[in-house]
Order: sequence, then C-alpha cells, then structure tokens
Amino acid sequence: MHQEQSLSSHWAIVLAGGEGTRMQPLVRRWLGFNRPKQYCTFVGSRSMFQHTVDRASRLTAPERIIAVVARDHRTEILAQLQGRNVGQVIYQPRNCETAAGLFLPLTYIHALTPDATVVIFPSDHFVHPEERFLDAVRRMTDSARRMPDRLVLLGVRPDRLETEYGWILPGKPLPSHAREPVRGVESFIEKPTPVQAGHALRHGALWNTFVVAARAGLLWQIGWRCFPDLMRCFEQLTRAIGQPQELEILDAIYHDMPAYNLSTHLLQQAAESIAVIELRDVLWSDWGKPVRVAETLRRIGRVPAFPLEYLETPLATDSVPGRSQEPTIQP
Repeated sequence: MHQEQSLSSHWAIVLAGGEGTRMQPLVRRWLGFNRPKQYCTFVGSRSMFQHTVDRASRLTAPERIIAVVARDHRTEILAQLQGRNVGQVIYQPRNCETAAGLFLPLTYIHALTPDATVVIFPSDHFVHPEERFLDAVRRMTDSARRMPDRLVLLGVRPDRLETEYGWILPGKPLPSHAREPVRGVESFIEKPTPVQAGHALRHGALWNTFVVAARAGLLWQIGWRCFPDLMRCFEQLTRAIGQPQELEILDAIYHDMPAYNLSTHLLQQAAESIAVIELRDVLWSDWGKPVRVAETLRRIGRVPAFPLEYLETPLATDSVPGRSQEPTIQP
C-alpha cells in the first residue's frame, strides 16, 4: 500500500479563522476592500486557503477534512470552497486566540474517534516545492502514529535572525523508524529578541511551522493539563454534538471563552510531550507580512499579484552571518 493511501483514515484540520491584521493595509490598497490574507491569491490562481485545502485532500479523504473559519467570513468561505470537498466547515463565533481555534474542530474529531491521528495545517503558509512538503508531512504523521504519546512538529532550518517566528530548540534523538531523525524538544522560544534569536541560531534551533501531527486523544489530554477552563467549555460542546441545542451551546461557550495562545500556553508548557522533525529542502514562509510574500516569490522567480510599490518598506534580505547576501528588490 502506498503511504499516501495508508493515511486515508487520518484527519486534517485547516485553521483559517484569523483576520490577517498586519496584511490588511496592503490588501485594502491592492483590492480596494478588506479580505483576510488566507483568502487572497497572491500568486497564481488559488488563495492560500485553497492551497491548504488541496494539500490536505492529498493526505486524507475529503470527509475527514475540517476547516475552522470565522462566522463573519461565511460568504467568502462558500465561494472559496466551490469545486472542493471538505467534510465540515465550523464557523467560530468569534476569535478567541489560537488554542480555541484548534480545540473547536478537535472537539468534533475527539468525540467521534479519539484514537485518530490529526494533522493541523495553518492556512497562511507558503511551501515550495509542495511535493517535498507533503512527503515530510506524511513522515511526520507516521511518526505521530508510531509515538502515540508524542505531538510531532515540523521545524525549518532558519536562514536569518527572524524575531517574529517561534523557535524550537531540539533535544535528544528519540527512537524512531523514520528516515529523518526525530528529536525531543528542549524548549520553545516565542518571538525572541535579536540576542535570543542569535543564540538559538548558533545552537541549532529551528523555526516552528505549527504544522502538527498527533493523536486526538493526546491533544485532548494536553489541553486539560494546560488550560482546564478552556477544556471545560469544549466538554460542554461535546455533550451537545448532534443535539438541537448544539449551536446554542456553541454560542454560549464562546461568550466567556478564555483566550490562550497555543505556543505560549500549550507547546511551551508541554515540551516533554513534543517531538520535532526537520523539514528539509523546502522553502517555507509564514505569509504574515507583505514583505515576506514578495521576498518568497522573488526567491522562486515569481512576481506577486500586487504591485511592489504597495510594500511599506523595500525588500531586504537579512542573511545568516557567513552566507552570501542576496540582492534587494527595489519597487
């Protein structure tokens, strides 16, 4: 059986509930109206959200893909999904940070099959080439299946002192049958200072892609360990799934939903339960800033759909000491 077929029973969560605040000035100037960045087509013919859904559909059956989106984006999401099959779209009543954004769709998976392996995809990331990325996700997911007591992350080797990404300091190698080393995690560094980033870079730290694979039940257990008040909200929802009052309960729990950040309040608190695999030979970028979009596309020889003069600052490449400096694009 091919590995791609063997993952057909796994689940995928596409996280698309954000507003993309830092990208809004560019999008508004470019399109003439606000649109969350994940629904924008910065190059080619598909939005970042559509790219992410298409990747997920290559890893699991469409009925096992759940997208979580903002309720205010309902019209946008219906247009984005035309011609694409997604098992369930969950409309989040309001944005209550990243922990709620993950555990809302996880509630439905955990209620149905707690032993399922779940792959989590942010919807605002760029990867190239895509096939190598998907191969790495398959290996990551296989590692999570073989290590049911570990949450497995993809990490990327940094090429600059990026202070707006989360960093992972890998620990000791773990017993694994994977082709690439699977390592424990010594610590996480969220949005480091330049001094902290330099220290992390020198000690082999990786950027955190937030692409995760883990058993649904394990995530649920870690959630109870890290933020029990949030988990009590989703336990209420669990009991209401399939009942006439389900949407009413969903609204009610979000009225006082506590806000927790996944990196700060889960990953950093549960580092001993986490493993990391390095994503190799893939260009990865979190498209949270316009300059990252333009710089990433420059590196692969593509031109962004928006005019470069719309960038607030000209492109510049911060290279790692000892590496050659790439030319700067001038608008």
